Amino acid sequence: MPRGYAGKFLEVNLSTGRDVEVTFPEEVLEQFVGGRGLAAKLLWDRLGERWETVDPLGPENLLLMFTGPMSGFYPGARLCVSGKSPQCNGVIGSTVAGEFPVELKCAGYDGIILSGKAGSPVYLLIKDDEVELRDAGRVWGLDGKGTVAALTKEVKRDLEARHAWYGKFKEPAMLYIGSAGEHRSRMASVMQKWSHAAGYGGYGAVMGSKNLKAVTVKGTGPLPDVHDLGRVVSLVDEVSRRLYVFDNMRRWGTGYGGYTVGAVSSSEPIRNWQEEWHDEKGFGVDKFDKRFWVKRYWADYGCPMACMKLAVVRTGVFKGAISDTPDYELQAYLGTNLGVFDPAGCVHLSDLIDDLGFCGIQAGNVLGFAAELYQRGILTREDLGGLELRWGDARAFAALARMVALREGIGDVLAEGTYRAALKVSGMKGVDVMPYAVQVKGVAVGAHGTRSGLDMNPIGYACSAQAGDHTGAVSDAYEEMNMVFADSAVTCSINSWRPGYDLVFEFLRAVTGWETTRKEWCSVMGPRIVHIQRAALLLGGPDAVWKPLIDDDNPARFYEPLASGPQAGHTTDRASFEELRENYYQAIGWDERGVPKSEVLEKLGLDSVDRALGRLRR
Repeated sequence: MPRGYAGKFLEVNLSTGRDVEVTFPEEVLEQFVGGRGLAAKLLWDRLGERWETVDPLGPENLLLMFTGPMSGFYPGARLCVSGKSPQCNGVIGSTVAGEFPVELKCAGYDGIILSGKAGSPVYLLIKDDEVELRDAGRVWGLDGKGTVAALTKEVKRDLEARHAWYGKFKEPAMLYIGSAGEHRSRMASVMQKWSHAAGYGGYGAVMGSKNLKAVTVKGTGPLPDVHDLGRVVSLVDEVSRRLYVFDNMRRWGTGYGGYTVGAVSSSEPIRNWQEEWHDEKGFGVDKFDKRFWVKRYWADYGCPMACMKLAVVRTGVFKGAISDTPDYELQAYLGTNLGVFDPAGCVHLSDLIDDLGFCGIQAGNVLGFAAELYQRGILTREDLGGLELRWGDARAFAALARMVALREGIGDVLAEGTYRAALKVSGMKGVDVMPYAVQVKGVAVGAHGTRSGLDMNPIGYACSAQAGDHTGAVSDAYEEMNMVFADSAVTCSINSWRPGYDLVFEFLRAVTGWETTRKEWCSVMGPRIVHIQRAALLLGGPDAVWKPLIDDDNPARFYEPLASGPQAGHTTDRASFEELRENYYQAIGWDERGVPKSEVLEKLGLDSVDRALGRLRR
């Protein structure tokens, strides 16, 4: 077993309650590393032959929680959650920060493979080599904070009773779902801590479909051995030194972009992307800082960036709301995108969305979509259960979010996510509302527009193997692989690209002893992972299948001219976009229709992928 790995994975069949230990050959680990890469490999090996028929919310789907060899060593610990996505029907590697991957490795596991469906709500408790499925009936229905509080208390009490010789246990690490996951909303996240989320992909719905409320883990062993401990220690210092200089990020986190992305780049969603520019200085990050922050630096395990902030509303109608950050994406999607330019209202919505267990991007997108349909008279107050869904009304959006989480009334339609909701509303109302759905292949796009030319690359969402995921966005066929590596290693992408990827690959060598180079990764290993993801995305099914030359595109709104600001009149040029898309297809190894070429797949050792894609080439 190479260094940096605990040496085994835990597989649990929730239908039978049986658990087994699984290992992978070193050759497989070296080729796919961990996280996103290994998840794609395992999903294809297990489900690829029948991918089109696998229901993401059925018991046959797998839910994977994978570390990587750099988890726990590289500054800022992260975990990758994956499976067949109920949003795009492909494979998304969704990462989340926190202590879970460290506790899991210290318990002796590199990852967890979950299959089947429990007969009633359960949670999984892992304490080193002790694995137990426990009744979760009393916590099913609790929100995020309630779940964390109840299970932390229960697990600590039981571990201390069972292992009295050990003394007091610190709180376990935990992944869990809220009401959105329990009700199988395709926008549901797998949550960690109060408000960390593996948001893209909809894996909270997969977890809910398996009747799995939470996974808790306490590891009392050490982290695995590394190849060169002295070099790892010196590289931790070097990475940290390079990160300390980013003052804006360390002071404010990504939230510092909540004003500038709109005012400077003209690329922030405003009222469901009807505009992308604003000059609302009252919504600047300094206003969040001065009014609400009670803890400026709050870091995940081993992270020198400490970009998280703790915000609490102390007075007014939103008194008591408490949220981690909000970061840029939440400031945008639960603020400007809803016409909410009141920091207190944004904190309130961020707190609620996290407690309900939603992805802030997906939920904010569908709420904005619904508000525009109300603005245009397509959805009525009666449709919305009596709500007057006016831009800027944080309380109305909060009420609708609760309806969506519980699938009440129109919430049952919106819980399907923006793409599927648009199809249903179009049928209900007899009018095509897809032009107002700002999504790509079933996934709401990140809060970065393409029209100004100052932010997202025009093919960023359209050609991504992870659909509308902004963290997996494409710039070119080489640079894209850096993010694939970060999601596989598994590291924080911000902590990786800022110090420089050459240093990151040196870190991998110090941990594992492998001589993997960045060039080798970007030309062979990364593309191998992306081609598996591309195949799964194109095969899709059972409820949605994507046609590359039609669906490898931006949302319709991104071709409308910007309405205001210094970039007014600018838009995404379709001819330029199509040229960029064609060039990307050629560079990555896809044919003119966007299907991976047989000779490229053969070179990458993906013969089974080639056979499956033969069905699309006929």
